[in-house]
Order: sequence, then C-alpha cells, then structure tokens
Amino acid sequence: MDSTTTAHQVASFLLETEAVKLRPEQPFKWSSGWNSPIYCDNRVTLSFPYIRSYIKQQLAELVKQQYPDAEAIAGVATAGIAQGTLVADLLEMPFLYVRPEPKKHGMGNQIEGRLLEGQKVVMIEDLISTGGSSLKAAEAVKAAGAEVVGMAAIFTYGFALAEENFHNAGIPLHCLSNYSALVEAAAKQGYIQESAMDTLAEWRKSPNTWGV
Repeated sequence: MDSTTTAHQVASFLLETEAVKLRPEQPFKWSSGWNSPIYCDNRVTLSFPYIRSYIKQQLAELVKQQYPDAEAIAGVATAGIAQGTLVADLLEMPFLYVRPEPKKHGMGNQIEGRLLEGQKVVMIEDLISTGGSSLKAAEAVKAAGAEVVGMAAIFTYGFALAEENFHNAGIPLHCLSNYSALVEAAAKQGYIQESAMDTLAEWRKSPNTWGV
C-alpha cells in the first residue's frame, strides 16, 4: 500500500474511532495555551483490535523501509509506549521506553529497558505537534550512548516548526498520516462542512496566534 493511501486510511480510522475531534466553531485549548480546532488522542485506537493491528503493521513496515539498520524500538512515554511495544513485538526487536524526565525515586531511570552502547534505535510516537517532547526523549537516548536513526509516528500536524526542529536535530521523521489527509477525509465523510476547510487551513499556518 502506498503512503498516500495509508495516510487517508489512517485518517479515516482516527475519525471513525473519535481519536480525533474536529471543532472549528468551538476550539479546544491545548496545554500550551494555543487555541485549536482539532484535538487528537491516538491512544483511543488501541481499543479497536482491527485498527490497532493495521496501525501496528503500517508502523512496522515504515520502520523496515525507512530505517533498515534499526536494532531496537523506543516508545516515547506515555502515548508511544503501547504502539512501540506492538511494533517491537511484530519486528522481533528489543524494546525500551523513555520518560520525559528521570524518576525521582528508585533507580532514577529516564530510560526503561536495556539500551546498548552504539545501538541503532527508532523512536515511536503517536503524535507530532512541535516535536519538542519527542526530540527531548531522543536526546536522552543519544546521551545514553545509543544512536537515534529516526522517529516514526501515527500522525503529524505538519507544522513548519516541527519540520525545522527535526531537521536541526538531525533526526529523520516519518509519519503514517498527516493533517492534510485528515481534513480531506473529514470533508469527504461529512465530519465537517466544506466551508470549515479554510478555517482549518488558516489554523495550521499560525497555530500559536490563531483565535487570539
């Protein structure tokens, strides 16, 4: 299956499971303070076996095609842990996960699992917005002596800031679906009116000032 077909299929699944909610007329407020016409929580897809399996298989194929030298899979906590585990199991690769920061008790670990010096690691995320938290996890893996060969995610908003951040970090990013595919699928399936598409397009151009 080609990437465009996959992007639209995943977008349809996100809408079907209500992992994504589009509400241009009544924006959500993100933790960053941004106003947004979209809210996305891809963990919801884990409750649907067929969709969970499809996403797992597509992420695994993405890893094999884009990062053929990968030796381990690392999930970004918390949403990337389940997806990363599923992918690592399918690929029969070692798995570990990375917290936003070290634990404040016990061993004080930020990385859970066995990470080897020089090991080539692919990070798994469920969602990419600015890329800040994802890249912070990747830096922890690199600081521990491994090599981050790339990151794979279910969905990206496609912000220019995220593209810049990943470029500056030298970490390739590949995602199954994206904001453009989602909006197209939502309009086609009647989740939003055609008249709302301009609003959705304007938001992505300047999400930090939209609706202010």
